Amino acid sequence: MMMIASAVSAGGEILGGIGANEDAKLNAFNTKTEKKLSKVQAMQQSQARREEYDFATSANQAFLGGLLGRDDQSVKAFFKREKETIGKDLGRIETQIAMSGRQADIAAENIRRRGRTTLLASTISAASGFGLTYAQGKSIQKQNKSVVKQRA
Repeated sequence: MMMIASAVSAGGEILGGIGANEDAKLNAFNTKTEKKLSKVQAMQQSQARREEYDFATSANQAFLGGLLGRDDQSVKAFFKREKETIGKDLGRIETQIAMSGRQADIAAENIRRRGRTTLLASTISAASGFGLTYAQGKSIQKQNKSVVKQRA
């Protein structure tokens, strides 16, 4: 009876570890999905920023070109500076995409590792508990044989 209870307990522990591991895999998948979503959002933000720049540049060229003349050096310097600014902005967005992606990769791997560790720990605990019960059962069986011999 003790062995049956121990086997059921060990099975429960192993199933718990399997469940935790599967849960970790799902959470890691969700983290990867969030990474992709964040990347798409950042790319959309980058595209919107680029479109704003293009629109503002066209409007400024039309206004300043008509007002000051197309060959004015201050207008050229202004547009050069605007181009540098948009380049920096887009570069920062790309850097943020890369860093956010790396963080998501690390988080997903940590989640998977915790799941594998939980599964391993539950398997070891189940085997240890079952082994201990088996050893106790053998010890009790040996004691019972000894008592039976003494009575005989």
